[in-house]
Amino acid sequence: MDILALDLGTSSVRGLVLDADAVPRPGALARRKVRLATGDDGAGTLDGAGYLACLVECLDELAAGGHLRAVGLVATSAQWHSVLPLAADGTPSGPVLTWLDTRPTPPVGGAGPADPDDYHRRTGTWWHRCYWSVRLPWLRARGGDVSPRFVGLAEYVLGALLDDAPMSMSLASGTGLLDLRRLDWDAEACALAGVRPDRLPSLAPAGWHGRLNPEHARRWPQLAEARWAAPVGDGAASNVGSGCVDESRAAVTVGTSAAVRVIQAVPAGAELPPLPDQLWRYRVDHDHVVTGAAYSSGGNLFAWASRELRLPEGDELEAALRRAGDARTLRVNPRFGGDRPPGTAPAGSGELGGLSFGTTAVELLAGLMGGLCRLVADDLALLEAGVADPMEVVLGGGALTASPWWRAAFAEVLVPRTVRWQRNPEIGATGAALVALGRVAEAARIGGVGDVDRSYADEPGTTPTR
Repeated sequence: MDILALDLGTSSVRGLVLDADAVPRPGALARRKVRLATGDDGAGTLDGAGYLACLVECLDELAAGGHLRAVGLVATSAQWHSVLPLAADGTPSGPVLTWLDTRPTPPVGGAGPADPDDYHRRTGTWWHRCYWSVRLPWLRARGGDVSPRFVGLAEYVLGALLDDAPMSMSLASGTGLLDLRRLDWDAEACALAGVRPDRLPSLAPAGWHGRLNPEHARRWPQLAEARWAAPVGDGAASNVGSGCVDESRAAVTVGTSAAVRVIQAVPAGAELPPLPDQLWRYRVDHDHVVTGAAYSSGGNLFAWASRELRLPEGDELEAALRRAGDARTLRVNPRFGGDRPPGTAPAGSGELGGLSFGTTAVELLAGLMGGLCRLVADDLALLEAGVADPMEVVLGGGALTASPWWRAAFAEVLVPRTVRWQRNPEIGATGAALVALGRVAEAARIGGVGDVDRSYADEPGTTPTR
């Protein structure tokens, strides 16, 4: 049996086919870029209908190539925190707010949770613009529909394809409205959001599987009998795909954004482990939680610097970074896209200081990347609180796969920990497939994890930025 893995990302939609052990089939990949609309006001939105069209094109391409013939299971990795208002007829009444959108603000005069610490413990989140507790009142105040329904991006696109598309526990936890222990909507969080639970998506039970609706079963007959598993939040899927599924290993992932996370086995109803004040917690599935910190800057910051500073590309840029030397004299705040929770810095908070006439464009890039490395190192120390030994760290994601220099920079900042990297560029798709197969624990032995090339850090005068 083959597995079709869908990756509903922020910059692209991808569909790829994997074998029964979640190893990608050569050549069985379809990808469409999507346009993220951003603005100086902090906007970060996607067009829902256009996004769905891109997903359909990916499936059409895979079907035309004969890649879907043996698919029996469909797994999905999807971005956390997105929200889309729907009109009465089920069509979008506005754009999709992504994790990058920093415009939502709490209602004027709103009091927030009665006990913020207990709220954080129950939901793993805060009363923050990233979550539906703030986003839904803000959207409702801006929209013309007095009683809209709200879904995430995954529920919208899968709802158009399947006979039913409830919200997975993983994606529900990313809304900030889920009680992580009871696995049901939290009454206080819903009250803050101003929404009754019956106006929220239904929650997928353990073992849920969907099927294509008749229209799309006719379009893709190869998938007519395939089972569609409940989607997994992209960060959780990346951890699993990196082989980081227990407290011995933390995943540092850099794609469009960046994050550091650790997974723990916590079945429904079990007592939740202590949660540091500055870290969030979401669900991987009914049996595991993921705890960590995320940053709005990652590969997007690398791309911005490369474009605006007119840097060289590929091997030429890597060689220039090696020659750049130590850029630690620069003062850097890499929060160009603002803070992720619990921080509240708005978009446009990035800073560069300590510049001179001798500062080069490549040194600016090195300083920015090093600034992100330091943020990750600080939050990893919080994750390790209460753990007897330092965690092994596995680096992954497209941005780190593309840059040996950046991997070496992370390895140096994170000493004395053992730092490795996952060579598989499709960690999200692989992880979602393993969750769908019920093989999370087996991911600890996943292939592709190897040593970081530290030669960049070993050469005199070429120390990566701390």
